[in-house]
Amino acid sequence: MTVTEADPHVVLIVEDDPDVRALAATLLEETELDVVEVESAEEALECLQERGGEVAMVFADIRLPGDMDGVQLARAAGTLWPTVRFVLTSGDPCAVSEDLPDGVAFMPKPWRSLDVLIQADKAIRDPQPPVT
Repeated sequence: MTVTEADPHVVLIVEDDPDVRALAATLLEETELDVVEVESAEEALECLQERGGEVAMVFADIRLPGDMDGVQLARAAGTLWPTVRFVLTSGDPCAVSEDLPDGVAFMPKPWRSLDVLIQADKAIRDPQPPVT
């Protein structure tokens, strides 16, 4: 499958640790997706407001600086952009809540590169179905 301009073709990485963000970006640059990096949920929402139709996947840490965490981001953005695949990650097992929004995948840190690439492939080839 070839990605066209009309297809979602962006992965948004939301991570406050610059080293982890860079690692994820380097990994995801090997996919068909264009990588956009931000460090807070608020910045992610701004990006989604500008480019929401282009975003295929959001790869976000649960613990983020600011007023909103990754779970809140997934809830808010999932309502407005229901076809975006959300993958939340955390190194703190206590950060994982059992009430993740429907359709949100969780990946514990340290994540395996293959698991991240599988999620990116799913975002490209099998987007979340729109809410009807």
